[in-house]
Amino acid sequence: MVDEPSGARLRQLAGATVLVTGGGGLVGSRIVAQLAGHGAHPLVLDSFDAYPHAVRDRFAVDRNAAEVVLGDVRERATVGWLAGRADFVIHAAAYADVAACTRNPNTAFASNVHGTQTVLDAVAAAAVKRLVFISSASVYGDGTPSGGGPARFTEDQPLTPISVYANTKVWAEHQVRLMLDGSGTEHATVRYFSVYGDPQVPKPDSHSWMVPWMAMSARTGRPIRLNGGGSQVRDMVHVDDIAHATILALATDEMAGQTVNVGTGVPTTVREIGELIAGHYPGAEFAQTPRPEGDPLGGYADTRRAADLLGWKPGIRLAEGIERYVAWLKATPGAVPDWFTADTAALAA
Repeated sequence: MVDEPSGARLRQLAGATVLVTGGGGLVGSRIVAQLAGHGAHPLVLDSFDAYPHAVRDRFAVDRNAAEVVLGDVRERATVGWLAGRADFVIHAAAYADVAACTRNPNTAFASNVHGTQTVLDAVAAAAVKRLVFISSASVYGDGTPSGGGPARFTEDQPLTPISVYANTKVWAEHQVRLMLDGSGTEHATVRYFSVYGDPQVPKPDSHSWMVPWMAMSARTGRPIRLNGGGSQVRDMVHVDDIAHATILALATDEMAGQTVNVGTGVPTTVREIGELIAGHYPGAEFAQTPRPEGDPLGGYADTRRAADLLGWKPGIRLAEGIERYVAWLKATPGAVPDWFTADTAALAA
């Protein structure tokens, strides 16, 4: 539900053209759907190659976008043409898999650094009112546990990335500020914590997308793998809440030049998440596996700035979100990719 102050801000987007790079992915497509629901005209740029299996229909981006362009975020002519038509830009396109970025740093650089620079060059040359950059809680690294408990991440603390992916996000955050401060285009940055929600599907050889990995493992009779024993802490935030916060960052005057965490403020261990999922699958078993390189010990969001600036708070509790995911998975038997059941060596959490 959108409260009245938020609704008034979002109504200002009616009729606006919003370019969403990466708008064909899970988060991007949900942003596009919500933008369309508020009367905006979303333009989508996406290469649709993030998954080795088809997800375009599942994420329903064509249903909600005013226009979908198949292309790469590094294509200057394409990005420039789209930015020139846009009132606003949400830059969500990224090589967003932590494990894949570690294996392929050159690809991570090309997409997350070169691609971001291409978008910034296009925005600087256009009449875009505001760019919202999608960053990640991974920029905080492991953080420092507070009072014996898990780390709480605040927007102004030092950034200590421990993965290639996180390092590209730190660079991009700084570059957004350097390129757009003092220009005619405002900017805002949102740092997502751990996103989940249907119709999310896992990627092979990845430890991201924990909820689908665990749920699909349990549904297919495989053990739920707990990398590092499951002691890592995550702040799980539903994709619907993520999209809502992102659109508010686009429409809220007070967000100009600001960075906010988008999380619930609730720390949950990986094991606790697995136990919530296992509760839906009697007989589900666990297996402990090593913690992958670049997988942070984690922490949770300080959400005060998001509340103060955006008037935002999450609306979907983790138990409810997992219940929704399990119900979707049960109702969508074709959601489990063929490679998932074939690849017994895949990472799971």
